[in-house]
Amino acid sequence: MAANMDDAGEAERARRRQAVSRTSAVGAAVNLGLSLLKIAAGVVGHSYALIVDGIHSLSDLLSDLLVWFAGRQASQAPDQAHPYGHARFETVATLVLGALLGTVALGIAWDAIGRLSPSETLLRPGPIALVAALASILTKEWLYWYTLGYAKRVRSEMLRANAWHHRSDAISSVVVLIGIAGTLVGLANLDIFAAVIVCLMIGKIAWDLIWEAIRELVDTGLQGERLAAIREIIESVGGVRDVHTLRTRKHGGNVTVDVHVLLIDPKVSVSEGHMISVAVEQRLKAEIDEINDVTVHIDPEDDERSPRCLGLPLRSDAVARLDELWSDIAAVAGRQRVILHYLNGRIDVELVLPAAVYGSDEEARDLCRRLSEALARDQDQVFRRVSVQFAGCALK
Repeated sequence: MAANMDDAGEAERARRRQAVSRTSAVGAAVNLGLSLLKIAAGVVGHSYALIVDGIHSLSDLLSDLLVWFAGRQASQAPDQAHPYGHARFETVATLVLGALLGTVALGIAWDAIGRLSPSETLLRPGPIALVAALASILTKEWLYWYTLGYAKRVRSEMLRANAWHHRSDAISSVVVLIGIAGTLVGLANLDIFAAVIVCLMIGKIAWDLIWEAIRELVDTGLQGERLAAIREIIESVGGVRDVHTLRTRKHGGNVTVDVHVLLIDPKVSVSEGHMISVAVEQRLKAEIDEINDVTVHIDPEDDERSPRCLGLPLRSDAVARLDELWSDIAAVAGRQRVILHYLNGRIDVELVLPAAVYGSDEEARDLCRRLSEALARDQDQVFRRVSVQFAGCALK
């Protein structure tokens, strides 16, 4: 099973590498061509807004290179230094990308506002600028859908952010198109104002990227409906009574879940409790694509409300104390098994004795009474009750 999980993880990382490499290569080629086209058309067509838009496309080229590098790093398998994997390389790349965009937006806005000075001679854009802006809108909108398709396929928030980066360029080109058209009909400053609006849009996108990356780096968990959905899935697993201490955090496009599960029967076997935890893990991964790692802590009782069992003796000390308390009961010497249940601040004991010890019902009940009376003499009151089983028959 571990081998299958490793194979599945490697296959997923390979798919992400391929998606990042392919979209980055296509995006870089398109952005390079568009940036050169728009800057050239802006210079020839006397459109400052189009030149600004060309610089925006150039920044998208840098973002494609950054996405490619971060994607290669993030797709590496977990190692000793990074036991949870390398997915947060994507998060750091998103943070850097946002900071880069914010810096570009501030610089361009400052220069554009300076061009409103009366000393500046404003040029009238030509029709070529209009054509270049329209070509940019159509091309970048296609690139948005192309990248978004891969982002959904491999659940990559970094690719999703880069897709919106492409769409922001399409939207900014729409603003540029409006500015150029307005300038052509005689609104001399509209081209400059369009450039400022583009910068504001870039700045908004930059802030959103930075904020989401910061939230992930400080381990902000899932909220609202997404958290409720996880809780509902866990509670639908057979044997689960309740959920508490539910914690989540994001790693790139994936989510890690850490949860305490309260069982209906507090005395299930270790193997059954383990199977319930496996069922919780598998169902969460099957029903919520983002979840790739689940840690389930099985609780026999609600340790947030029940008295804590801290300080109670563990098995070796507890059995030694039982032997001392039951030292004058000969039947205990031949016991087959002692099961300890740590519940509600004390220990419940299950004692399994061989069938030969079992005589009449009256003798069995007398033995149970003597065992219980011996436990009651324990000064520390560590033990609450004892249950006795004789060759498959249980008496309490």
